[in-house]
Amino acid sequence: MICVFFLLVISVNSFAQKNEALQAKLQSVINAHQAIIGFSLMDLQNGDTLTINGAKHLPMQSVFKFHLALAILNQVDQGKLRLDQKILIRKSDLMPDTWSPLRDKYPNGEVEIPLSELLRVTVAESDNNGCDLLFRLIGGPAKVNAYIHSLGVKEIAITATEHEMHHNEQAQFTNWTTARAATQLLKLFYSKHLLSASSQEFLWNVMTGTTRISTKIKGQLPAGTPVAHKTGYSGVNDAGITAASNDIGVVTLPNGKHFALAVFVSMTKEDEKTIDATIAELTKTSWDYLINNSL
Repeated sequence: MICVFFLLVISVNSFAQKNEALQAKLQSVINAHQAIIGFSLMDLQNGDTLTINGAKHLPMQSVFKFHLALAILNQVDQGKLRLDQKILIRKSDLMPDTWSPLRDKYPNGEVEIPLSELLRVTVAESDNNGCDLLFRLIGGPAKVNAYIHSLGVKEIAITATEHEMHHNEQAQFTNWTTARAATQLLKLFYSKHLLSASSQEFLWNVMTGTTRISTKIKGQLPAGTPVAHKTGYSGVNDAGITAASNDIGVVTLPNGKHFALAVFVSMTKEDEKTIDATIAELTKTSWDYLINNSL
């Protein structure tokens, strides 16, 4: 046991020294901003992870739609749901005071659409009404929370729907994660061990086709870089504070290797453009390092 512990200490120390320059660059980006920033970077080839404020509990906002999609697709793989099954959307399901391309497309409701379309619009377009329809289909946030915890990802809580967050600003803080838990979940997804091959391919394609916000993780990457990601944004409250502006995802390097990244920016008065540029800079700094190195 003593020998094992000694070897572990040597490994951790050499890892820290190896990445000291990268850590310093990332820290300098974070220090330049008046915000709480949780950051986690994982080399998906070896699982090594570098975090800054990686254990802080930070609000997810729409990032949790990735978690919801995993739970729904798990039900598909168990035969409890089907991607081609029709989901009834009533007019009463379409909240008027929220982001919803689904409502814009079907303003009068009373239509049936396949579960695959509902998942796509919820994840790729971050539809809030679609999100709550999926919560209702699976049995509520607690079911999603239990599923994610069952995977061994414990530093996370999913308790509130989009409707609840829209009617109580404090509810968003009950849907929290740590940055390191986010990359842990991305690693499980990337490993292709969570879902069937067809469900894995479906969600990967949806996430690489995300249309919401290309100025965060993708903001400074070379054009055409494949990124499977999910954003989240709280908007600005009456006090001028952005409670959450986030992006998590898997980035493909030119050599075909991948890294997972999670950036959660919280409780800041900086504007959206500045926040997005911060996330983009942290991503590009990670990219520049990982092109020639491993963590």
